[in-house]
Amino acid sequence: MQHANLFAASEIALLLLPSLAACGYWLLYAAQDQPSWPRTLLKTTATAGLVLAGAILAGPGLALILVGLAFGAAGDFALSRRGEPAFLAGMAAFALGHLAYAVAMAQRAAGLGGFAIGAGQITAFCGLFALLASTELWLSPHTSRLRWPVRGYVLVIGLMAAVTIALPPHGGRPVVWSGAALFVLSDLLLAIEIFIARPPRLKRALRLALWPAYWLGQTAILFGAMLYWLDMQG
Repeated sequence: MQHANLFAASEIALLLLPSLAACGYWLLYAAQDQPSWPRTLLKTTATAGLVLAGAILAGPGLALILVGLAFGAAGDFALSRRGEPAFLAGMAAFALGHLAYAVAMAQRAAGLGGFAIGAGQITAFCGLFALLASTELWLSPHTSRLRWPVRGYVLVIGLMAAVTIALPPHGGRPVVWSGAALFVLSDLLLAIEIFIARPPRLKRALRLALWPAYWLGQTAILFGAMLYWLDMQG
């Protein structure tokens, strides 16, 4: 019991820095669209701090999950800057992060006997496919010369979500599911904010909504994975 309490206390302490950075970013900068180095620092620290926490608490068993988080931190850095090259760099970093998550989860599923495909998973696959396909109607026409990079990104995040849906039963799976769903939601809100929304008040509301969805999604993926990989940590 004492060890469990110490572990819980260490988790809280290690989460304090990224949590404060995430809250600070949301309060001070999330609604803005003006780049600044303090804004970049807070945004990047909020995710990079999760990498540090995961590296200390989880160890080498979650290496690919931590790689995915690190790519997320790089993506946060890039997207906090202005210009098309920064946007493309950020999108590429997040795509690589999704691939790292997908590979990590596929490997873990294989170690647990393979993917689980039941009625619930099939229903979720259908919903995911409908969402991805619908982007050709409401998103793709607004992306101009970024159409193919955006299409590629949609496929990659779809792959990550599909692999997550098919994870076999094990401790932490609902948390991983929640994290992946929040990540998809945050990207959906970001796409609407960047490519479709025009009224400033709507864009501001979208920015305020997408940051908590994104950061909580990343956090849930990390700690859900720590539970999902738990019997490998010994």
